[in-house]
Amino acid sequence: MLITHDTQCALDVLVDLLNTDPDAGGQEGLPDLAALRGFVVRHEISEIGTLGTEDLAAVRRVRGQFRQVFLADSTRAAAELVNALVARAGSTPRLTDHDGHDWHMHFFAPNAALADHLAVEAGMALAFIVVAGERERLRRCEAPDCARVFVDLSRNRSRRYCDSRTCGNRLHVAAYRARQRTATDTPDAMTPTR
Repeated sequence: MLITHDTQCALDVLVDLLNTDPDAGGQEGLPDLAALRGFVVRHEISEIGTLGTEDLAAVRRVRGQFRQVFLADSTRAAAELVNALVARAGSTPRLTDHDGHDWHMHFFAPNAALADHLAVEAGMALAFIVVAGERERLRRCEAPDCARVFVDLSRNRSRRYCDSRTCGNRLHVAAYRARQRTATDTPDAMTPTR
């Protein structure tokens, strides 16, 4: 699947946003305005005005709506959710080359509210995934104790965990230890009985 750099960046921002949800990590990842500002800086989100408490509430609402896209039971349901997010935020597609970045698309209106910015940019990125027939790439981590989400961009759609170093490793080590316990608990088939 060919995915542009802009779409990849928007998906990365979206996944990070979704994984700030208390349902994903056990605690609120955007507890206050300072955390929201940190999120904006970390992801180099540009062309937004001064952030206020209403922005924090709006971003949390949009986050919840995007979570529903990942949990949708059909492509039609996911498409309807994405359409609603983009329509509410309003879209103003335009080419731009700001802050040392080469020419790329922005889909949000200049100086849009942060929630609208996120809704349109991430909504369009998800729209590209849906149009490509790749909705199954929107996944939830398969670790039983993890509710984080990710976009599987591996060639063969084989990614199972939000992070192979944490969830994947933890489950592989647990399975290995369980096999080792089972091996020591059962008598060796090669040992002759008398």
